[in-house]
Amino acid sequence: MADAARDIVDWGHFEKSRTELGPSFIRILSYFREDGTKSIAQIEQAMREENTAALVIPAHTLKGESRQLGAEPVAKIAELIETTARFCVESHRFPDELVPEVVELRRLFGETVELFDKATNPLMTRAAPTGFGRKATNQGFGRI
Repeated sequence: MADAARDIVDWGHFEKSRTELGPSFIRILSYFREDGTKSIAQIEQAMREENTAALVIPAHTLKGESRQLGAEPVAKIAELIETTARFCVESHRFPDELVPEVVELRRLFGETVELFDKATNPLMTRAAPTGFGRKATNQGFGRI
């Protein structure tokens, strides 16, 4: 596994959640994809509209769902957006400084979902055949 994949997903936590949730895990993972995409769109919309209060709930939602599945880097950015927005609501200002984090959040979420897909979808983990015919991967198996 690449170092980047280890940095993006806590695989120990991911597997623990997978075990604890059992058959419901794939459904929860699909909710993460759908809700996360929706939350990021809401965060981006709030930034465009300079609506500080509208940043809080989608960031909070994304933070919790990310932590449940071991996507700690996504959760940390979402938490930063949430806490900064809460502070800015109290101080009556818009958090312009969050623009780079909002951009990074979309990229990181996409990479995270891709890694989750690779970990849970056996069709995505198979290598595509190269050249002519199929690539034999078990040449030594069963031979004397």
